[in-house]
Amino acid sequence: MVLIPESPGALFKTLIVSFLLLTSHLVSAEEVYTLKFATLLPTGTSWTKTLDAWVREVEQKSNGRLRFKIYPGGIMGDEPDVLRKIRKGQLQGGLFSGYGIGRIYSPARILELPFLYRNTDESDHVRNRLMPEIDAGFRDSGFELLGWPEVGFIHLFSKHRIQSVADMRNSRIWLWQGDPLGEAMFAAADIKPVPLSIIDVYPQLSAKHGSIDTVYMSTFGAIALQWYSQVKYASHISVTNAIGAVVVSNKFYNRLPQDLQQLLKSSGIKASDTIREKTRLENIKSKQLLIDNGIEFVWDWDEVDMDEFITIRDKAAAHLIETGYIPKDFFDKALLYLNDYRQQQTSGR
Repeated sequence: MVLIPESPGALFKTLIVSFLLLTSHLVSAEEVYTLKFATLLPTGTSWTKTLDAWVREVEQKSNGRLRFKIYPGGIMGDEPDVLRKIRKGQLQGGLFSGYGIGRIYSPARILELPFLYRNTDESDHVRNRLMPEIDAGFRDSGFELLGWPEVGFIHLFSKHRIQSVADMRNSRIWLWQGDPLGEAMFAAADIKPVPLSIIDVYPQLSAKHGSIDTVYMSTFGAIALQWYSQVKYASHISVTNAIGAVVVSNKFYNRLPQDLQQLLKSSGIKASDTIREKTRLENIKSKQLLIDNGIEFVWDWDEVDMDEFITIRDKAAAHLIETGYIPKDFFDKALLYLNDYRQQQTSGR
């Protein structure tokens, strides 16, 4: 049989087809990574809308190599449940409040010590100074910190008027079960709370003979979780400005190619910053919305015995330091940054 040589044009076409087949095979062979991510927040809130936008951005910019599966509304359980599932590899990431943060790197909770910061400018300044250590602390604990959103100022919500610490002692007030910071604060105030998972709060608050009649949450959070529908009063005063964090496990993060690590980190920081700024605005709007819906705000700052509050704060801090939940050197460093900032502001004025 005589072989007839292909024409140059036919040979060129064959090479092109072979190249396209080879490159399509290489693209399809690229590994796809799925990030299973959980949050207590229900769908439809500004937080979860920002998370959805973050997901779309990452999936688009990664050309589908990094995909998300979001589990909202606490369907994966309370924050300890989510952390346990991340450590087992059943999930890879989540959005946590200070409660969950404390189970990853407890010193970070110096940022929400009750009655320490006068405003968000002060807490922002201390957070920015401490962030390199917090970032390293998360990493050493097996997590990559992708961003630092915020829950916001925490108010009391109750079925009855609360206008003093004595009134709090006479309330059936919820404690997020297993929260060392909450335990320290209530113990310092001689308050005996009712420990419950956050998942159990609404059922107990709404039950006719439920175990609690008072809770604490941001104004935005009280609406998102529907707790506001079961109370009549809220406090003007805020106990603290509650923190938040977006994290993934080191095991998942370190498996990603470098370009996907950079994409996840940079976009996570951006999304978290957006959430933090939106949350501050949402909390202001939510307070007015609660008032419009019949919630009466009582116990303002001019009715507060600040010496009593400071005594509670210092006793709680002493306990947290003694138990190592917040190491003394970390506590001292935060106070140094805070006092330096206050002096700068005084000098500036």
